[in-house]
Amino acid sequence: MIEIEDKGREAGHAVFNVVVSDSAGKTQHRVTLSDETYQRLTGGRITPVACIDAAFRFLLEREAKTDILPSFDLNVIQLYHANFEKEFHNYM
Repeated sequence: MIEIEDKGREAGHAVFNVVVSDSAGKTQHRVTLSDETYQRLTGGRITPVACIDAAFRFLLEREAKTDILPSFDLNVIQLYHANFEKEFHNYM
């Protein structure tokens, strides 16, 4: 289960607290999202919260929740998963 709380804006970025939970426990993450990244990934077709949800569904198909960084900007995913931006639309 992915729970996302919109914490508003900080230094020009949207900030989200994300909790990923399953029967083995939960992890907490702080994620930032720039307007530029949001527009590039979504074209404004989904909400920023839905964008974060899609990104976490992408990540969770590829790694354990405990392997996801505790704090990161959404752009970082591309550094670890070269196909992220190309496949992102499949998760929207």
